Amino acid sequence: MAEDGTEGAPAAAKRAPAGAAVLRAEKTEAIRTAVFEELAAVGFARMSVEGIARRAGVGKTAVYRRWRSKLHLVLDVVSAVVAVGLPTPDTGSLRGDVRMMLEVAARALRHPMASQIIPDLLAEAARSPELAGALKATLHDSQEGVAAAMVARAVERGEIPAGADGRLALDLMTGPLYWRLLVVRDDLPAGYLDELSAAVVGALGGR
Repeated sequence: MAEDGTEGAPAAAKRAPAGAAVLRAEKTEAIRTAVFEELAAVGFARMSVEGIARRAGVGKTAVYRRWRSKLHLVLDVVSAVVAVGLPTPDTGSLRGDVRMMLEVAARALRHPMASQIIPDLLAEAARSPELAGALKATLHDSQEGVAAAMVARAVERGEIPAGADGRLALDLMTGPLYWRLLVVRDDLPAGYLDELSAAVVGALGGR
């Protein structure tokens, strides 16, 4: 049997080392891609492991060998994207750091798939405490750490007063983008990110 449960080459030619299942990288990537496509197409509530497997071209066992549930699969995939997409900026100034973070966040939120998936996950989180807690730990807490590091460096450089609130900085950066791009669904006007960067720095006590 192959990993997805289909008939394959003779067993001797496909024997896994030490009896372990071989988790092929190409199948893992196909499953990750299928998760985003399924979320965008049907939403978290209607999404199923069967649908993900069918879209990825694998059997259900290939999914369950990697993740024990739909929730863990979604959170693993989403957290991996967040970790890659939100590096801690270090431009040498708070305004530059804020501007870079806004650019990265705006680019992510403009993505057609993200604009469907994020509101759906947040709506589902309102009905599922488990999903709400997991999303907070996966999304909000990681971004809060990035904002806190930016604010701490700005305090060290003397750009803003000691005691500036990293959580407030994150709220000021992400709130307007989420409102414009995912709630109102309007594009950002020219110069908006520069103006928002200045407003965030000013709100934290900088100039």
